[in-house]
Amino acid sequence: MDRQWSGSERAVRDRVTPPIQSRRRRPSQEVRTLATATASKKLLPLGDRVVIEPSAREEMTKSGIVLPDTAKEKPQEGKILAVGPGRILDDGKREAMDVKVGQKVLYGKYAGTEFKVDGDDLLIVSQKDILAIVED
Repeated sequence: MDRQWSGSERAVRDRVTPPIQSRRRRPSQEVRTLATATASKKLLPLGDRVVIEPSAREEMTKSGIVLPDTAKEKPQEGKILAVGPGRILDDGKREAMDVKVGQKVLYGKYAGTEFKVDGDDLLIVSQKDILAIVED
């Protein structure tokens, strides 16, 4: 027979045996853990997502003033490291990707999800967040 606990008994019981925490993680935590734990493995983005290595932030102005971290602009240009297979359309066909690995692109300032792999800052964005391809 299950025992009914009163409020004060439940408080004492919880101090002695803390409640079991769920082992389930939020998806963002799983990606972050996976990215840092498997740094040597190749990243394969899903759908129409693209992995980008952002360009380095400006350390100094043209006149020679050193910028603190808080004054540095967030980069909007980067190199594509991996490309997903493309999104699936309503008719079941896959849409071809417009970008390729190795291209330099411009993307929205606050687009995508940032994460680290082997100490490198990377960004996963949707293809629709890429604004232009930069040709050399």
